[in-house]
Amino acid sequence: MTTTDPLLDAPFATVSDLIGRHAATRAQHAALIGGDERLDYAALDALMDRIAASLQRDGLREGDTIAICAQMSPRYAALFLGALRAGVVVAPIAPSVTAASFASMVADADARLLFVDALASGLLQGGDGRCVALDASAPGRAFDDWLAPAGSRPRPVEVQPGDPFNIIYSSGTTGMPKGIVQPHGMRWMHVQRGRAYGYGPDAVTLLATPLYSNTTLVAFFPTIALGGTVVLMPKFDAAGYLALAERHRATHTMLVPVQYQRLMALPEFDRHDLSSFRAKFCTSAPFSAELKAEVLRRWPGGLVEFYGMTEGGGTCILVAHEHPDKLHTVGRPSAGHDIRLIDEQGREVGPGEAGEVVGHSPGMMSGYHRQPEMTREAEWYDPSGKRFIRTGDIGRFDADGFLTLFDRRKDMIISGGFNIYPSDLEAVLRTHEEVAEAAVVGVPSTQWGETPVAFVVLREGAAIAEDELLRWTNERVGKTQRLAALHRLDELPRSAIGKVLKRELREAHGPMR
Repeated sequence: MTTTDPLLDAPFATVSDLIGRHAATRAQHAALIGGDERLDYAALDALMDRIAASLQRDGLREGDTIAICAQMSPRYAALFLGALRAGVVVAPIAPSVTAASFASMVADADARLLFVDALASGLLQGGDGRCVALDASAPGRAFDDWLAPAGSRPRPVEVQPGDPFNIIYSSGTTGMPKGIVQPHGMRWMHVQRGRAYGYGPDAVTLLATPLYSNTTLVAFFPTIALGGTVVLMPKFDAAGYLALAERHRATHTMLVPVQYQRLMALPEFDRHDLSSFRAKFCTSAPFSAELKAEVLRRWPGGLVEFYGMTEGGGTCILVAHEHPDKLHTVGRPSAGHDIRLIDEQGREVGPGEAGEVVGHSPGMMSGYHRQPEMTREAEWYDPSGKRFIRTGDIGRFDADGFLTLFDRRKDMIISGGFNIYPSDLEAVLRTHEEVAEAAVVGVPSTQWGETPVAFVVLREGAAIAEDELLRWTNERVGKTQRLAALHRLDELPRSAIGKVLKRELREAHGPMR
């Protein structure tokens, strides 16, 4: 079913206004489902009004910020949406951060209020009068006591496309997280894009990644803005995910590659009825061609991979079910997106050459919050003055305009003057029948400057020795690519959205002689 709301044909509208329209026209349709909790559009709209009125009562004005650090739930989602109705900016923070990082993010965001649950209790250093408790075990004023009375209505606010919508803190895989300010216009672009992928009043989107991640939000907001139903799974497990998908007849989902991998490995996967799926999406981490092919073969519905950054800039899209011969790529630039490749000196490279990916699009971050120097480092301008965002990824376009990625620029290993791409070595390791996962990092070396070291997770029941696998790998790579060491792990360290934390691997290993 497609949506015909005239608001969607306007140059700009807000997610809040669209929800209000759904509440008026489809009041009893399910908006948010999480566990035993369910909010239809009428209840969601009323709760958003009470939240917005509460924030205004407490003196928050347009452009002020709140922080949310909690487990994903319908209440969390309603709080996020209610803040937007008041013109308040939301800074969602991962409960998995350290107390020092949490304090730094809250200070950086200048959060006027903190909304927390039990997961965040250990992050609070002493009492904080700004806290509102989303559950009974969290510190601070109880949410139900804080909330304005039923029937409360906020003062209307006027939101412009350039106004800040949220501040997303980077995952911290490469150092201290940065606050990425995303404007309302960027989210509006995501909603408009969602119409092309079947989001609408009959969509049921199952989400099992956290709401503090842009990975989740690029599927959450189009679903809710276009009148669909969002089913929230606070903690992913493969069997539970499949049960929810079947029970709610899910039509859409956003998963990261490691989740697809775990689902495909589940013995009972093929016994579940997943015929309701229309579109499955993936982003945030490398998605192997082999895994894409397996998902296409065994899981009904289309498969779409998005390549881009939380910061915005250009996005590449691979509609995998339409291009099964291009599964090794991340697709072609989205319509209206300008993706280019540049060298170390900031010059565009020639056709067929590799370079750093930079992108420009209608949806781009305003900048890093309070960090103008880091914002400038993330930008590249072409000779005409057009602004691009640097991705830090190295890639190459093929003759058909599809982009193949090699590695993060900062992950590239320079050993003895030769450039080594970890992804090349990881691909070789994954061809071994006993290897389930592999990550290669460069560590300091007295002899070579840097040298590659591998970390692997073996398949269940595998027994190959580390030195044997090291020899096997080095027999299959070039002389300059040979691994200096290989270590077996029970699991690779990952962020909450599945990115391998290579910095932790480097730090754990230390330098080599």
